[in-house]
Amino acid sequence: MVTSVLSLAPDSSVAKMSCSPADVSNFDFGGSAQTELGKKEENRATAWGRDKRHGEYNPRTHLVLTTHPRRPSPYTVKWGAPSAQERGPIIATITQPKHRNAIGTHNGSYSVYRSIAVAAGKMDPYFRPDLHNTAPPVIIPPSPSWFDADKIVSMDPWGHLVVDGFGDELKKEVDIRPTIAITKAHIQMLELVEAMDKGRLVADGKLLHSDGSCVVTKAAIEHVWHLPGVAKRFGISEASLRRCMFEQTGGMFPELVTRSDINIFLPPIGGQTVYVFGPVEYCRDPSKKCTVRVHDECNGSDVFGSDICTCRPYLVHGIEECIRTAQEGGVGVIVYFRKEGRSLGEVTKFLVYNARKRQEGGDRAETYFHRTACVAGVEDMRFQELMPDSLHWLGITKIDDLVSMSDMKYNAIVGSGIQVLNRVAIPDELIPADAHVEIDAKMYAGYYVPEDKRATVTEDLVKMTKGRSLDDDMLAGPMDGV
Repeated sequence: MVTSVLSLAPDSSVAKMSCSPADVSNFDFGGSAQTELGKKEENRATAWGRDKRHGEYNPRTHLVLTTHPRRPSPYTVKWGAPSAQERGPIIATITQPKHRNAIGTHNGSYSVYRSIAVAAGKMDPYFRPDLHNTAPPVIIPPSPSWFDADKIVSMDPWGHLVVDGFGDELKKEVDIRPTIAITKAHIQMLELVEAMDKGRLVADGKLLHSDGSCVVTKAAIEHVWHLPGVAKRFGISEASLRRCMFEQTGGMFPELVTRSDINIFLPPIGGQTVYVFGPVEYCRDPSKKCTVRVHDECNGSDVFGSDICTCRPYLVHGIEECIRTAQEGGVGVIVYFRKEGRSLGEVTKFLVYNARKRQEGGDRAETYFHRTACVAGVEDMRFQELMPDSLHWLGITKIDDLVSMSDMKYNAIVGSGIQVLNRVAIPDELIPADAHVEIDAKMYAGYYVPEDKRATVTEDLVKMTKGRSLDDDMLAGPMDGV
């Protein structure tokens, strides 16, 4: 049994252990502790059924607008403690209000859909999940960064070990839920098949198969913010952070103001997904080569192939580099953040597109950032200061190849204590036709530029680079053949 992993000191050798099939099979994760409770919850879920309505939601007789510190939770949180038990559980569920020690609730932006499911009579408001057999198939054990309260402030490093770490509390029916889920998967992208056809990648039958599918370990991570640590990252006071978030969300979370004793917040925003190519344990082994791309969501390009930006081509190039590194005996990591449109949102992003293409002189690299600020009030809201946390969670201390040109991402990673040896730019042939406005503007503004291209990134370049007009894509009438 390796369950002692949860009470190990920071210098424990388990942080260096290998991840063999025997390790996984012997690692209990506390699944048995959930069996009896799980049966009860399964029966409750079955009784509700998939498509049944059970009447209008019948709430408590009185409405609680906020809480105050008079009756604190019996479960305290000591951020950065050396074990799950010493740290304490994060309880953001609403089934047992007296146990809550966090502001907000689970599922990020999807918590609103859960409330609709309850209001519509589709979901039992007191439902608790059966966590039996949900344990991670691979072990991500504690790393020294878990025990440094300043290294990880935007996620719960113990979030995937809830069942094993808090088995006693779960037996007492304390409603504690995972904020990280880890699984194995095969991913398929047409570009990987093309890379094999052109000889850039070779199928090995284990990591990369002949049909282009690639075996990965992936982890979904919800945001869990330690408010003192988040405030420190941004160089502001915790009081200012709390008040501003309360006001700027329309008063959505009054406990940010009334509960200064609670310093954990689960914000209603999109999380992140980590994809690991190769053995996960290699992430914390600095002797192994490590390739990383941190990618911020762009639905238009990543999913639909829009050519106005370099997002999907650069993402695929990062995946290709990760596969190659893993095949050479190292490990590759893609971190995919839900930060659509530089966290400005897709509506704002499309408004910016229109403003760029309709401005006098057309869509030009020299006004790329200015047009965004005119519409959004700011050029970028991704605030990469929180981004390195998942890299520290994996135990990464060295990145050999960072597949990113972003100065903001690079500065955040290096500033957090992770060494970066080499930066990988997107190859020129992968830049879509209408994306030169974006990439030229970014290079001129401070993005990484390879040595052989630095002389070409000048003021004259950004003045000359111009994108398509909206008029170029207007359809005057019915299309031939439709």
